[in-house]
Amino acid sequence: MQNNIVWRDGVQVMRVDLHMHTEVSHDCRTPLRDIPGWMLRTNTRVIAVTDHDQQRGGPELQAIIRDQGLDDRLSVIPGEEVTTSEGELIGLFLQERIPPKLTPEETVSEIRAQGGLVLLQHGFDPLKRYRLRPEATERIAADIDIVETFNSRLSRHHWNRAAAEWAQTRGLPMSAGSDAHTLRDIGEAWVETPFRTVNTPAQLLEALREGVVAGRWTHPAYAFGQKQWRNFNSQFRR
Repeated sequence: MQNNIVWRDGVQVMRVDLHMHTEVSHDCRTPLRDIPGWMLRTNTRVIAVTDHDQQRGGPELQAIIRDQGLDDRLSVIPGEEVTTSEGELIGLFLQERIPPKLTPEETVSEIRAQGGLVLLQHGFDPLKRYRLRPEATERIAADIDIVETFNSRLSRHHWNRAAAEWAQTRGLPMSAGSDAHTLRDIGEAWVETPFRTVNTPAQLLEALREGVVAGRWTHPAYAFGQKQWRNFNSQFRR
């Protein structure tokens, strides 16, 4: 496997992507077994697996990484993109699946009961079909731990800036999410931060606070066509 190591001013750095999908999601075909090699190649050393209403992808990928002897170089955070009754929320460091269709407040309580973190993703783009409704965002604002301030698949880059302003006003850590639905999308949005393994919420929050958010924005219409093309090509590479 190609191991891309990056240094800045004598410090090894890495990329962190906290919003991506795998074959466990109903709308994604990315095999779990292909992800470790791509993480090394792109220096995306920490990812959160946030499949739609499913939690098992993260632990399964952790096991693959352990079997490959890469757990000192790669970190996987088990998460879930949960469909609440008023839009989606991400839970990180989950021990088990959270059922969909709970209220946002109930979903937050479920995440907290597992010792997890609440991440608000693409919550400011009015064209995102499953964004958390603004009134729900305001109700749970005090319980949000991390705000996604760069999402590669928003309708306009303006909404990333709006999320950043919202997070800055509240002094909250900021994250980036590729919202990847193909292998090559993983790592298209990132926080660059000094290299470390991340196994706990405290370690993640520290890494985010020391990092810089960046990424590549792609218009959703183009991204959809790109996804279809990549999925089509992948059928002939296996």
